[in-house]
Amino acid sequence: MDFSYVSENLTNPALLFFLLGILAVQVKSDLKIPENSSKFINIYLMFSIGFKGGQELAHSVFNAEIISSLLIGLLLSSLVPFIAFYILRRRLSVENSGAIAAAYGSVSAVTFVTAISFLEMEGVEFSGHMIAVMALMEAPAILFGVLLIRLYGNGDSVGKERKFTDVLRHSITNGSVLLILGSLVIGYLASEKQAQGIAPFTTDIFKGFLALFLLDMGLVSGKHLNDLFKKGSFVFIFAAVMPFVHGLIALFVSSFITDSIGNRLLFAILGAGASYIAVPAAMKSAVPKANPSLYLPMALGITFPINIVIGIPIYFMLAKCI
Repeated sequence: MDFSYVSENLTNPALLFFLLGILAVQVKSDLKIPENSSKFINIYLMFSIGFKGGQELAHSVFNAEIISSLLIGLLLSSLVPFIAFYILRRRLSVENSGAIAAAYGSVSAVTFVTAISFLEMEGVEFSGHMIAVMALMEAPAILFGVLLIRLYGNGDSVGKERKFTDVLRHSITNGSVLLILGSLVIGYLASEKQAQGIAPFTTDIFKGFLALFLLDMGLVSGKHLNDLFKKGSFVFIFAAVMPFVHGLIALFVSSFITDSIGNRLLFAILGAGASYIAVPAAMKSAVPKANPSLYLPMALGITFPINIVIGIPIYFMLAKCI
């Protein structure tokens, strides 16, 4: 197995900016990205990747692979929370187990975007429908996480003011999910000539904005990483090991429905990723007893950097071998 992709990924400017952010925290630098700028960059990335995915989808033929991909995405976002919950339940409370399970059953949009950037750098194609698969995987994991807490917890585990339908609505109308789905539809409807008109914005500056966003994520991850070391070895090991278990399952299953190396890598990343945006927002109100200082640092401080530093190149190598 050729590990040159791992070393090559370590020289990726976007990744190096992420590591710079972590370093800045460790040396107590005052480097920071203004909150409004960070939000804008996040919006830009979701808009750009959704729009480009819609354009790719417009040139795709609707076939069995697309349907199978959507179904596997739903299966992964339903199965992973159950696997994670029953492992976590051995050491953690029902509420924390359910919240963490929802985070790991959901997806990390930024990890997904970084994987796409990696594929573009390697000149490997992927299908536009994978954007739809990513967006589709957000809500089921949140719903199953809340369901597991309701089944195993007491009556006060889930906030009484939050109905199950409210959780469903919130997970679907979450800003990131809505933007990427909306951009996907708009990209699908726009003609090639119209898309070319905004190509300098959607394509040419994409990698620069990704590098800035990963710098910001490095700053945030560095702070959460320090917090997580205080939580004990169990959560640290789970956050470091389970993403590879989920990613390998997704990679193996995807090999039965697609011959595309790019699609296989993206499936692996969707399985391995953990949400640190949509799930925390939903769990904060739906499950007030869950501790955000546990599931947020796990997803952002451990799983996210492991996925982008070594996960992406390793899954890429394995996707080529299957």
